[in-house]
Amino acid sequence: MSNSDSDHFEGETPFEHILKKKEEMANEIHGDELPGHMGAFLDATRDTSALLLIFWTIALQVGLTAQQMTLMLLMLGIGWLVWKIVRSTWLAQTKLERLHRILKEERYEIENHRPQEREELAALYAAKGFKGELLEEVLDVLMADDDRLLKVMIEEEMGLSLENCEHPLKVGSGAALGVVLAVAVLFLSQWISPQFALFPTAALLIGVSGYYIAKLQKNEKTSAFVWNIAFATLTYGTVYFLSRWFLSFNS
Repeated sequence: MSNSDSDHFEGETPFEHILKKKEEMANEIHGDELPGHMGAFLDATRDTSALLLIFWTIALQVGLTAQQMTLMLLMLGIGWLVWKIVRSTWLAQTKLERLHRILKEERYEIENHRPQEREELAALYAAKGFKGELLEEVLDVLMADDDRLLKVMIEEEMGLSLENCEHPLKVGSGAALGVVLAVAVLFLSQWISPQFALFPTAALLIGVSGYYIAKLQKNEKTSAFVWNIAFATLTYGTVYFLSRWFLSFNS
């Protein structure tokens, strides 16, 4: 391996270099955020339900009237709506910017380190079972078109999908719908039964949102539903007993 190859691969084999890039890009692009507008919608529904549940629990303990609670729930929901729209849109925008930077970096690699890119491709397709003349033919075809090569390297080497990167405004709209749904449902439950309805409604929203988030992530759905309801119950219990404890000092 030449010095140029060694610098490019940082002392690793082409295949080890590819595996490292995939791991780095998974953290770089995806992070802990759910992908797309559906993820933003479900995440916003769950977070809004949890936030309003906490507020409702405290409001009951401090003795707000039903009218005051309803008004405060509405104002809190509106403020939270603005926050979730801005935050989700910004996160999607930064994700898009990182993707553009990665595309620019990979295009530079293609234009300035073609032999090394061919070695990486060879390692990738050899791992898929290509060998001999067939492998060389595949490499020749891919290396002949820089745009196609860029797409292959992004998807095969880094494990990214260009189609899954949604417009930030679409993601922000998903978050907005999630907040509006949660606020509307919980506002209605508060109007129907100020003392009792909000907790089971919020817990159900949190559980259902967790269920579909797990479905998006291809995780165990029933377990996610149960755990999210358990988290809602734990949140309610913690805030309830803490508020009772703090208020006892003023009695």
